[in-house]
Amino acid sequence: MEHFSSHIVIDPNIRFGKPCIKGTRIAVVDILQWLASGMSKDEILEDFPILKEEHILAALAFAANREAFIKIVAA
Repeated sequence: MEHFSSHIVIDPNIRFGKPCIKGTRIAVVDILQWLASGMSKDEILEDFPILKEEHILAALAFAANREAFIKIVAA
């Protein structure tokens, strides 16, 4: 997903500036943790009807994009 930025916002007044799904207080990290804990996409969408499939894909794309820029510095 190239245009995840249309679904993700960073506002210092919402969730202490964590990247969130636009129009919600659901952070990208929340979605990633739900997926990592074994929740399926359908379970997330059922539990959080405000979310759409493109929001989950945007969260994954955002995380993948961010990971591409992380640099590990040896101590």
